[in-house]
Amino acid sequence: MKAGSLSVSDSERVAIDDTQKWLMEAVIGLNLCPFAKAVVVKDRVRYRVCLSVASDDVLHMLAEELQFLATADASMVETTLLIAPYALPDFLDFNDFLRACDALLESLGLVGELQVADFHPDYQFAGESPQAMGHFTNRSPYPTLHLLRESSLDEAVAVYPDAALIFERNIASLETLGAKGWADLGVVARLKGCA
Repeated sequence: MKAGSLSVSDSERVAIDDTQKWLMEAVIGLNLCPFAKAVVVKDRVRYRVCLSVASDDVLHMLAEELQFLATADASMVETTLLIAPYALPDFLDFNDFLRACDALLESLGLVGELQVADFHPDYQFAGESPQAMGHFTNRSPYPTLHLLRESSLDEAVAVYPDAALIFERNIASLETLGAKGWADLGVVARLKGCA
């Protein structure tokens, strides 16, 4: 955890460890994001944990992290994962909260420079069966906001053939894996409050 390292509490460490396990076993291990491995191997991921139950506190930390990432050297810190183990346990509330995240990005003048991707333990795409394995492309141990540099995405997509097919490939992989295979990965939350 070198990238933009901060000292962390025991609860923060558990949330980070659970998130790193998910990142290694699911995101990288199942190749759900072909761009993630290089960033992780180069230790350019910054992990921040908001231990509050209040969504306003998560939004405040998001503002800090967006401003930090906008000014940080990309060769040192490429991206941030903001983990909220106790806030927004209900996916619909989390989904509504994303509007505030978008508004914050706009108010900071960072649209086009940074973007926020979202992950949640109960992530569900609209119009899909609740049991569909495709939801697991965005399921994480805790509600998590992934702060990304637009320039990094552009570079990654430029060198990855058929980037538009990643989502379809992921769904096929997860359907092959199945719910039991996902459970066997053991990428679950250990902190009480979300899971």
